[in-house]
Amino acid sequence: MYQALYRKWRPKTFSDVIGQSHITETLQKQVAEGRTSHAYLFTGTRGTGKTTCAKILAKAVNCERPVNGDPCCQCASCQGIENGSFLDVLELDAASNNGVDQVRALRDEAIYSPANVKKRVYIVDEVHMLSTAAFNALLKILEEPPEHLMFILATTELHKVPATILSRCQRFSFKRITPQDVAKRLAYVAGQEGIDLTADGAELLSRLADGALRDGLSLLDQCAAAGGTIDSAAVLEVLGLAGNLQTAQLMECVVRRDAKAALLLLNQLYAGGKDVGAVLGELSTLTRDLLLRRTAPEGGAALLSGGYDSTTLDRLGKDVSASRFLYLASTLQKATADLYYSSNRRTDAELCLLRLCDESLSGDLTALEARIQRLEEGAARGQVIRSAVEQSAASARPVPKAPPKPTPKAEDTPPWEEPPLPEEPPAPEEPGQRIFDIPEPEPVRTEAPQKAVPAAAAPAAVNSGWWRALSESCKGRLPPMYRAFLDMCAGTLEGDTLTVYAPDDITLGRLDNDRVKGVLCEEAAAAAGTPVRLLFRTGEPPKATPQENLKNLLKFGSQFDNIEIK
Repeated sequence: MYQALYRKWRPKTFSDVIGQSHITETLQKQVAEGRTSHAYLFTGTRGTGKTTCAKILAKAVNCERPVNGDPCCQCASCQGIENGSFLDVLELDAASNNGVDQVRALRDEAIYSPANVKKRVYIVDEVHMLSTAAFNALLKILEEPPEHLMFILATTELHKVPATILSRCQRFSFKRITPQDVAKRLAYVAGQEGIDLTADGAELLSRLADGALRDGLSLLDQCAAAGGTIDSAAVLEVLGLAGNLQTAQLMECVVRRDAKAALLLLNQLYAGGKDVGAVLGELSTLTRDLLLRRTAPEGGAALLSGGYDSTTLDRLGKDVSASRFLYLASTLQKATADLYYSSNRRTDAELCLLRLCDESLSGDLTALEARIQRLEEGAARGQVIRSAVEQSAASARPVPKAPPKPTPKAEDTPPWEEPPLPEEPPAPEEPGQRIFDIPEPEPVRTEAPQKAVPAAAAPAAVNSGWWRALSESCKGRLPPMYRAFLDMCAGTLEGDTLTVYAPDDITLGRLDNDRVKGVLCEEAAAAAGTPVRLLFRTGEPPKATPQENLKNLLKFGSQFDNIEIK
């Protein structure tokens, strides 16, 4: 008769137990020195070896020829305990024997000496399922048992065991088995059973086992039934994890911020009978894998769930920051927890997807942080820098510094060879008339040239300096959330029309509101001296021609008396 692999390959001695050396070495030494306790409490998650170690300990204390604390597995006692023919070693399930009457019967029966072995051993599995009265009935015999009696209690929920029980037992905590140890054991069992298991298949099975060797052997048994070579692709196919591809597609829509495609895919999964809670749970698991892979790319492989291959994880995690994954994970965790109290689970799942695709819908500082993060990412990729360099290269040329006007003492000296004028001496020390005094400007300068000074009056001028000055004047009147978007834009003023060029539709949408429009129109009208009309465009502003650049430069130089442009 066929026997499941996890039963067939259950360890028979302490040395066969995988990943629990801190416990098996202690128990071996106690048995070898004859210093065993009357009560043990084994705690830990499923599949870590609690019941297995309890059976090995029961054999070891009753073995006729123990070997360094290990049972020989050859004597009559070991054989009888192994096949269950000796009733002196009894394994109980507290889930089905949790009443006070069963514990009283056990207590009355335990006082009798064993018939076949040296010690009567009671292995109580899932002891946390006992009722309060049953625990109280067990206290006295657990504290002062007969010399021939031993209790071994096992539980997966230590917090449910009363402190009075804990204080009467030696407690051993079983830890999760590492994926490396599980993969090594699976490869050994596969070799002994003639199963063609590849290294990547063993690694994937070890991660799917989640620290439980019994789960890993059960998954290997299931994959082996399909036949053929067991690699990572075969494991995903046999275990039905190929459906994770739809979860990966949904995550891809979220990463691209494609809310429409995400909602359509969720509707497809819902129509196919998928629970929305399960969808969000799988998304949360995938987000955790992506976050671990981003924050710990080297050592985080052992922490992954194992449901997705490295190619899929690399594709989904490309160009996405850890802060974005952290936002996705926290949003999914909150939405999953709130589904329990929801009256319409599908609507809540759809709202969660919308928040995942657009952080601005979260309604808190996360939206502002996400927008700032996206701006920083765009700047890091050089998009803003390249557009700014192209605009400045087309509109701004290096202007040579004009020398000051020659003084009467050196009229024949060329102006470019004349040294700079000295500073004016203090007023009290000026004897007579100063040669550095500038004549009164009233007869020469009029108000007409001053009105032509602003650069905004130049038609079709792509003047980055003017736009920066205008945007800076607007920032004092706008909230901080709009200031970063203004720095992303460029502007031109042609006649009475101010055109603002945004790099993308997102920036355009943030600025296209009455508040921003009003501030821009007021500041531009104040700079131009005339009312202006505001237009928004997407893309880069038109580049100025060399003739326009020269005209702007001449107009700029006409503002100063000591600059001559040739």
